[in-house]
Amino acid sequence: MEFYRAKQYIINLLHTDLDSRLIYHDLEHTLNVYNAAIEYLRLEKIDDYSSKLVLTAALFHDSGMLFDYDNHEFESEELCRRELPKFAYSYEDVEIITQMIRKTHLLESADTILEQILCDSDLDYLGRDTFFIRSTKLLHEWKIMGKHNYRLFEWLKIQIDFLENHQYYTNSAKSLRRQTKQTNIEEIKELYKICPDNKL
Repeated sequence: MEFYRAKQYIINLLHTDLDSRLIYHDLEHTLNVYNAAIEYLRLEKIDDYSSKLVLTAALFHDSGMLFDYDNHEFESEELCRRELPKFAYSYEDVEIITQMIRKTHLLESADTILEQILCDSDLDYLGRDTFFIRSTKLLHEWKIMGKHNYRLFEWLKIQIDFLENHQYYTNSAKSLRRQTKQTNIEEIKELYKICPDNKL
């Protein structure tokens, strides 16, 4: 497994070819997920080989945005199948990686510890002080890409519902992010109360 060559390949590809309209699903997001995964892998005491599989999945998990915004998880899996064997990843390695990527879809549920670490890393920002910046970027990205055009009070309500229903999988993420996530929820609720368009 030539992890560092695969890492350089995908970072270069995302840097040069990602649509500039992707202000949330950008290279910064990928690197944030990658760095969160490094921290969780260490805290969960995952072995080096398995860690490289998770980190590969973190780097490739949104690479499908290069091809199809709506079906990016599927496209990310396909890119892994095409490219990772060129970096000496075995068939079994690629299957584990693509399964992890599939579980980052919000309708899926992570089962293995590796899947759980990737999912927690992908949504690590929910429990960080940077939540409001990232959330606002996602809102504007959806508008730019023609997916939704939520009014502010609608977006705040969606965020409240999402955060209240979300649960981190790993003990590490729960320990590190749960308190700040709760603070973020409380702050959004306060904003929602005073939002001028709020009809409730």
